[in-house]
Amino acid sequence: MAKGDQIKEHMEVAGSDGQHVGTVDGVEGDRIKLTKSDASDDHHHFLDLALVDRVEDNRVYLNVSAEQAKRQP
Repeated sequence: MAKGDQIKEHMEVAGSDGQHVGTVDGVEGDRIKLTKSDASDDHHHFLDLALVDRVEDNRVYLNVSAEQAKRQP
């Protein structure tokens, strides 16, 4: 699992399928806060850091598909 300190504001978040999930607004505790501009409901959404596979090339790659990530509670 990647450490939260590797994840920076404005990084793209992509699913394991390479599809866009969102843009990082920040890291709060053990969750990634996504920007509201990527959300259809104009609310911040959060992803558990446990979903992070790796961080490289200014992108956060998840260990689940974009569709699975978007269904996270």
